[in-house]
Order: sequence, then structure tokens, then C-alpha cells
Amino acid sequence: MGAGGRMVPPTPRKSESDPLKRVPYSKPPFTLGQVKKAIPPHCFQRSVLRSFSYLVYDLIIAYLLYYVATNYIHYLPYRLSSVAWPVYWAFQGCILTGVWVIAHECGHHAFSDYQWLDDTVGLIFHSCLLVPYFSWKYSHRRHHSNTGSLEKDEVFVPKQKSSIRWWAKYLNNPPGRLLTLVITLTLGWPLYLAFNVSGRPYDRFACHFDPYGPIYNDRERLQIYISDAGIFAVSYALYRLVLAKGLAWVVCAYGVPLLVVNAFLVTITFLQHTHPSLPHYDGSEWEWFRGALATVDRDYGILNKVFHNITDTHVAHHLFSTMPHYHAMEATKAIKPILGEYYQFDGTPVYKALWREGKECIYVEADEDDENKGVFWYKNKL
Repeated sequence: MGAGGRMVPPTPRKSESDPLKRVPYSKPPFTLGQVKKAIPPHCFQRSVLRSFSYLVYDLIIAYLLYYVATNYIHYLPYRLSSVAWPVYWAFQGCILTGVWVIAHECGHHAFSDYQWLDDTVGLIFHSCLLVPYFSWKYSHRRHHSNTGSLEKDEVFVPKQKSSIRWWAKYLNNPPGRLLTLVITLTLGWPLYLAFNVSGRPYDRFACHFDPYGPIYNDRERLQIYISDAGIFAVSYALYRLVLAKGLAWVVCAYGVPLLVVNAFLVTITFLQHTHPSLPHYDGSEWEWFRGALATVDRDYGILNKVFHNITDTHVAHHLFSTMPHYHAMEATKAIKPILGEYYQFDGTPVYKALWREGKECIYVEADEDDENKGVFWYKNKL
């Protein structure tokens, strides 16, 4: 039903067999209000008990994995333990990514109806994963407010061809692409937080740990200090653990799973906003609704559930970011007929998608024969 009770005709569906076909970039024939009315009202309701149930479930599994790993792996023969530790790292990294996602929901005020509770939970668990909660919350909010904008988006902002560095052509080959992916997945997240790598360009140094950096305004600076205090407290606790247990123990129990979390975080975010079919806009064309639609849902298999469906309901999340994750699948199914060709889903296996996007999406450029010079598409000819 549309506004005023009128039926909104379904928008023609994009062929799912051709995920690389460009999505429309013209003004949609539907409004955000019409999309919202297609979603059952209960999908916007947040439940403290239900939200906590997912968090507690994740924490129980994380503790059980930690307990088994730290109490029993050392009894195994060397060959078996050399296999058991990587298995623990992979499983624990996936579970902790789920915890990261729940803390991310707190930053969107999607965990409960109480802002203080959302911020308390988010601060605790993002700090435990070495994420400056309020710092990220505010920059991420601006990402949602400016998605698809070449000038104001905050993360994975594509470069225009004129801004490509001289060394890019030497990395535009399989070995260079592999090196770039490895660096991005291992160091991308801390480099973004500390040096704004891949983020929006500012007129001076930008850092998520700097309360007086250009990312934040005067009203937000106190909470950046609180975020820094959270990181300092967890870092000090880790230091004391190293003294008590040894560096190897901390690296195996906590450090490597954290690297897995960071790699998944970068992978998820990169693939949600980097795709040959998605447009980006300069200031002459950008508007919030079209930018929010310039995202893509992906399929991570069983990990969709482990990651609380942040992977396969991202389009709905960008349209209605305060919706809790446990309603996002229902909402996505409800809005697909309305979005039609404007909805993008790509079921390409993640490892193949990473390689393809790393190859095809090097910079953005407007089509020469297109009258809309403010619409930019990914290209790779250097």
C-alpha cells in the first residue's frame, strides 16, 4: 500500500542472473514513505530482551570456545594442536564479528528504546574489540547520511581516475591485487581508524582517536574522550594479561581472533559498497535516497546468521538504520517488490567477489556519452 492507502505498483525486477547489470540511477518512481509502508509495523519495534538474547547467546559461545581452546588444546599432540588453534581462531573470529554487529546496532539506536542502554552496551563491547565506540558511531552516522557521495561519504570512498597514485598501475595485476587484498584485510581497519585510510578526504589530518580532529564537532568531543578511555582500559587489561599469561597466550586467545573480526568487518563493508553495478554521485547529482539505494546485499551462506544478517539485508539497513537486525530479513522481503530494479543482490561467493571487485573497481569515472556527468561508475582501465 502506498501513501494514503493507494497501491504502489511493483517496480520491474532486475534480472538476478545478471548481478553486474547497472542499477538505475534516475530518481526512483517510489518514495521512502511508500517503501516504509510496505514493511510490517512490528519490524520497527525494538525489544530489550530479544536484543540481549542474541548478545548473551554470542557471548556464551565465545566463552565456550575460549574455555575449550585454553584448557584443552595444549594437551593435543603438536600436529593436532597446530590444526586446532586455526580452527579456534576462525570460529571465535566469526562469533566475535557477531558481537561487533550487535554493538554496531547500538550505535544506530537499534538495540533498544533507551539511548543510554544502547550506548552503554555499545561502548563496552566495541571497546573490548578495540573499537572507539562513540568515535566510530559519529563517523558511521555520517556515512549513512552521505552514502554514495564522492565528496561527503566517510568510508570506502572511491577515487576518481585523476586521483589515482602512480603506483596503482604496478598493482593492477594478480600478484599486486593479492598483496593489496592482504594488506586491506589485515591492516585496513586500524589504518582507517588511525589515519582515515580509504575515508573521506579532509583538509587536515583526521583520526578517530583525536577529539579535536575534523571528523567531529564540539558537541561530540567529550564522547570521543570516553571512547579513547575505553580503548585505553582494554589495552591496559591486555597488557596485564601479557604480564600474567605471556604474549603468546594473549595473541592466540585474543589477538588472532580479533584479526579475523577486523578482516570480516573490512570484507563486509567493502563488498556492500563496492560493485561494478553501483553508481556514485558528485554534488550535482547526489541525494540521500538515491545514495542509500546504491548498496548491495551479499550472501555469506551460514555466516549470514552468525553475522546477524548484516550481510544480506544491507539495503534495508541503509534505508531504515534503527530497525533491529532480527526484523531485517522480513523487511527486505517486503521491500523487494517496491524497489524492483533499484534493489541489488549479488550471490557471488565472497572470495570470488573480493577478487573481482579488486580487479574491476579501481576508480570511478563518468561515462563520456552520458549527459549526467555527475554520475560515476567503477572502471579499471589505467
